[in-house]
Amino acid sequence: MPSTPSNKTKQVFAPGCGLMLYKPESAQRLHALLNQSLGPMDMLMVCCHHDPQLLVKTEVINICPGCDKRFRNDYANSTTVSLWEILAQSNTFPFPDYKGQRMSILDACPTRDQQRVHKAVRTLLNKMNIELAEPKHTGTKSTCCGDSFYGAIPVEQVKEQMAKRAGEMPAEDVAVYCISCIKSMHIGGKRPRYLIDLLFGQETLPGTFEPDQWHQELDEYIEKH
Repeated sequence: MPSTPSNKTKQVFAPGCGLMLYKPESAQRLHALLNQSLGPMDMLMVCCHHDPQLLVKTEVINICPGCDKRFRNDYANSTTVSLWEILAQSNTFPFPDYKGQRMSILDACPTRDQQRVHKAVRTLLNKMNIELAEPKHTGTKSTCCGDSFYGAIPVEQVKEQMAKRAGEMPAEDVAVYCISCIKSMHIGGKRPRYLIDLLFGQETLPGTFEPDQWHQELDEYIEKH
């Protein structure tokens, strides 16, 4: 996997709150993979809701769409590249073969304007021999999975929004690259397939999916990190 930054730019890996709550062992596995491929780098455990106070120019390799947006826009000395972009250039990663399995895709809100991310994610799905059934609203025209409504409207209405968005997916399996999208598609009655799980040949588990409980877990993690 090629390294993208200049020699003067440090690289760190940010697994994000969602993955650390979902499958921290996958974060460790990815960190080891990046260390092997791009050279030793630290794991950035400061949540993107907090200033990481980076002292030198640093490229943050991220998984979470929220991390991509906040570390890219909000903090000094910070630029971002998604893990998907790095893996999309890889000729050595052992991509599993899903033998033409049909899946829809849900693009995450924070990267709605980031076509580089959309392109990389689709490249990875193609490398895994997944047949993609795009919904009507996709890429830069994608609409929210419903989770961003949490806190603004009653929870039952949030779930209605999740069911509405899930209903727009042409396939029962929906490829997602945001942990909260896993919860939303599960609530909406679809089968979420998280991109890291797909890359590692693992099952996607909804885990804590009730909006109140999930956001409580996230808020507690964010406060501690």
